[in-house]
Amino acid sequence: MNLIQYFRDAREELSRVTWPSRQDVLEGTQAVLIFVVALTLIVWALDLLFGTAIKAALAWR
Repeated sequence: MNLIQYFRDAREELSRVTWPSRQDVLEGTQAVLIFVVALTLIVWALDLLFGTAIKAALAWR
C-alpha cells in the first residue's frame, strides 16, 4: 500500500464516522468538568485532613 492510497482510505473511513452533535459534546464536557472539580475537592480535603493529622502526630512527641 502506498502513501496516496493510505490517505484515500483514511479519508473514506472518516466520511463514515458518526460525529457527535454539538449538544452531545457540550454535555460530555460539562460532565467531565463537574467530575474533575468534585475529585479536586475530595483530594484537597483528604490532603488537608492527613496533613493536619501528621502535623498533630509530629507535634505530640
